[in-house]
Amino acid sequence: MSWGTELWDQFDNLEKHTQWGIDILEKYIKFVKERTEIEISYAKQLRNLSKKYQPKRNSKEEEEYKYTSCKAFISTLNEMNDYAGQHEVISENMTSQITVELTRYVQELKQERKSHFHDGRKAQQHIETCWKQLESSKRRFERDCKEADRAQQYFEKMDADINVTKADVEKARQQAQLRHQMAEDSKADYSSTLQKFNHEQHEHYYTHIPSIFQKIQEMDERRIVRIGESMKTYAEVDRQVIPIIGKCLDGIAKAAESIDQKNDSQLVIEAYKSGFEPPGDIEFEDYTQPMKRTISETSLSNSRGDSKTELKFAGKSKGKLWPFIKKNKGAGPEDFSNLPPEQRRKKLQQKVDELNKEIQKEMDQRDAITKMKDVYVKNPQMGDPGSLDHKLIEVGQNIEKLRLEVQKFEAWLTEVEGRLPVRGDQARRQSGMYEAQTATSVNNCAQDRESPDGSYTEEQGQENELKMMATDFDDEFDDEEPLPTIGTCKALYTFEGQNEGTISIAEGEILYVIEEDKGDGWTRIRRNEDEEGYVPTSYVEVYLDKNAKDS
Repeated sequence: MSWGTELWDQFDNLEKHTQWGIDILEKYIKFVKERTEIEISYAKQLRNLSKKYQPKRNSKEEEEYKYTSCKAFISTLNEMNDYAGQHEVISENMTSQITVELTRYVQELKQERKSHFHDGRKAQQHIETCWKQLESSKRRFERDCKEADRAQQYFEKMDADINVTKADVEKARQQAQLRHQMAEDSKADYSSTLQKFNHEQHEHYYTHIPSIFQKIQEMDERRIVRIGESMKTYAEVDRQVIPIIGKCLDGIAKAAESIDQKNDSQLVIEAYKSGFEPPGDIEFEDYTQPMKRTISETSLSNSRGDSKTELKFAGKSKGKLWPFIKKNKGAGPEDFSNLPPEQRRKKLQQKVDELNKEIQKEMDQRDAITKMKDVYVKNPQMGDPGSLDHKLIEVGQNIEKLRLEVQKFEAWLTEVEGRLPVRGDQARRQSGMYEAQTATSVNNCAQDRESPDGSYTEEQGQENELKMMATDFDDEFDDEEPLPTIGTCKALYTFEGQNEGTISIAEGEILYVIEEDKGDGWTRIRRNEDEEGYVPTSYVEVYLDKNAKDS
């Protein structure tokens, strides 16, 4: 069974097969490498886990580990640390005995394969050259034979013509003889070349190619043996650590067997026993004495009057009523208002963090585009700097939109945390100050309505009173006077105001400015009596009135 005799005409397929064999070997190397990475990662996680649950020194937690169950847990953590070390040993041995060795062997195998197929191509080129020589000699012999036949026919024609001179006949005869001689020489050359080609072809297919293919076969068989040996090593590396891993597991089992529940119970007694005797029986006390009902009734009426006064005071306070009443103004669940306060705070904080990450991504993209533009400016042959302006504008718009979203969610977040009011204009900031002043009375109201088990137990009349108060509180700002115009502005870019409090503008549009930028990057504008809102300051060019600047 030899590739040289059985596969003498499969040079290309053998080339593909041997390359496939090298690919398989490299795939196995990659598999072992990833296994070592998994072992290292697993060992690291086990060590971190063991370290995480170790008791801190000189702490109360360390004192609690006097119980046998806790001591067993400490032993388990220590054994897991040793267990992790064995996985590190697996990774190290697989790297040194398999990955490194096979990587070096693959490089040698590639060089050997390249050399063998180079010899094969060289032999193929030689036989092809001999074939071309044979074909050339054959065509020349064929051509000379045809030329000799034509010269002979021409001579016979001239010899038969009585009008042709003797000199012309002699010349035709000599030409015919010359052509016959050339044909004979071509025939001899063709015969010699044919014999030489047959010899070279026999040597090629029965000596050179079998020898080369035999070397390729031996090379591939060595590769197969090597990958088998590596698989055995792979298993042995795992098998070598099994006894030590078994000892670790035995240590955990031994620690579990050392747990003594009676001993732990005794330790609890020693830790918390007071030494006092249990109390004796309580004697009966007789209270069959006349009771002063007048005083009791007076006290009851006074307590009722006090509660009414406190309720009335709480009803008049116009603090923040959102813990008791939620007015639905069509905002939807975007502000997570359907969740409890703490869950709502977590959701809002998570949303703010996500938006900030998106802003950072956009800013990184903007920095990259800016650097690329600088490169284009310094080296115009690399690209047109102006082609990046549109991208910069688009990224800037995305950043402004995301910042607007962040401000909206931060406002809701501060509302939940009770630090800042939700509304942003001056009049509503004043209402926020009023809310802060009356927060104490609202909290008292909330406490008065809380039952012993922590749930609210307000009556229907109080609920209706609070709803009317909330309506009056919201209506305080519905009839406020519109702000005066302090200038005009021109929209430099189109802005889609999709969030609450913003307004959409088109590029080149002229609008009125009613509140300039306070340092937060937003300018308040008005289109007409019914349309006003905030837009990014960088999107407009502001022209303030002279009187507004002086003031």
